[in-house]
Amino acid sequence: MELAIHGKQMDVGDGLRTHVTTKLEEINSKYFNRAIDITVTFAPEGHAFIKTHVSLRVGKDILVTAQSIEPDAYTSFDVTAEKIAKQLRRYKRRLRDHHERMDQTPETEMMKATAYVLATQELSGKTEEEEDDIPQGEDPVIVAEQPMQIQRMSVSDAVMRMDLSGNNAILFRNPRNNHLNMIYRRADGNIGWVEPEEVASAAE
Repeated sequence: MELAIHGKQMDVGDGLRTHVTTKLEEINSKYFNRAIDITVTFAPEGHAFIKTHVSLRVGKDILVTAQSIEPDAYTSFDVTAEKIAKQLRRYKRRLRDHHERMDQTPETEMMKATAYVLATQELSGKTEEEEDDIPQGEDPVIVAEQPMQIQRMSVSDAVMRMDLSGNNAILFRNPRNNHLNMIYRRADGNIGWVEPEEVASAAE
């Protein structure tokens, strides 16, 4: 397990680093002992709070994230670590089954893709009036990109992956019909599932 601890605009002392390391090693040993890397970031939030973000990669393909804002760094981290542990407890058995399936899945069954991060109005530096003047069809500014793999998984596994990662949507290949599906988190808190209509009709 590789552990990286960072402080943004603040120092992370040896005592806090030791506390973080000990706690995360306990969580990792209790749940699978399969964490490949963990990144912990501390940053001031407002005038009297500390924000902690933890990103943990389990096995080779699952990302688990959590964050909290509390009055001090120790409490902020402890609350975040408990969120991570709660997620792992909730999906412990399914994560183990999922890993076994993924270990048996050849790379050729995964669709290669590229994930892009597009600039918002603020990031692009354009005013509201300038945004209105953008010619129709002009591509947005790409601020980052990274390779990714679209994996085959059931709808329930996709929901698990989205919940663990904290993302609001996930694209996947449904093994029931081998077509691309998407799930997303709705504003009302429920999960939306998108499947092409012709695919859904053909599968009935």
